[in-house]
Amino acid sequence: MTSLESPNLFARLLHYANRLSLAAAWFGGTITLASVLLICFDVIVRKFFGFTTGGADELSGYAFAISTSWSLAFVVLHRGNVRVDALYQLLPVRLSAILDWLSLVALGVFMVYLTYYASFVVDTSWTQNSAANTPLATPLWIPQGLWFLGLAWMCMVLSLMLVRASVALVTGDITALKDLCGVRSVEEEAQEEAEMGARLVKGEIGEKGELA
Repeated sequence: MTSLESPNLFARLLHYANRLSLAAAWFGGTITLASVLLICFDVIVRKFFGFTTGGADELSGYAFAISTSWSLAFVVLHRGNVRVDALYQLLPVRLSAILDWLSLVALGVFMVYLTYYASFVVDTSWTQNSAANTPLATPLWIPQGLWFLGLAWMCMVLSLMLVRASVALVTGDITALKDLCGVRSVEEEAQEEAEMGARLVKGEIGEKGELA
């Protein structure tokens, strides 16, 4: 086994990819929350003071698109993407593993095409110096560029996952393939919910202890 095929190498790369994707997801969540606060502020001042900040709806649209693209990699790394598994659970393990690999390939092809054409959108806005037809007149390459970066990172993460999944499929490491891109089982989802509940209970107990 060469160093390129070493599971430890892939594990480290996927670990770093997960950390960066988590940071990207936090960034997306932050700008989404900021847009919500801006909209709330705009509604309040419009109601009670008779003026508007202007551009809240425009900026919230940008925030939604950017936060979505920047969160995609984290979702797919944690197998949070939706898949139709009505027949999947009934298939033999090896056949379902092949379908897992094919689903990753299909997602990768779709994302490459989407990112490829997104690059043309950004390039057109940059070369033509396009601006939004709004009071803010936002240079469109800025939100479009941030949106494109999220898509590009998603493609990079998918490439890494596809290489690892292909190695696992060829070497017969079905467990690694399932852990990487398989459909999450009911047991896994239940365990995650139990762990989340335990964290919430622990947090409530900690808060009560501090208040006491």
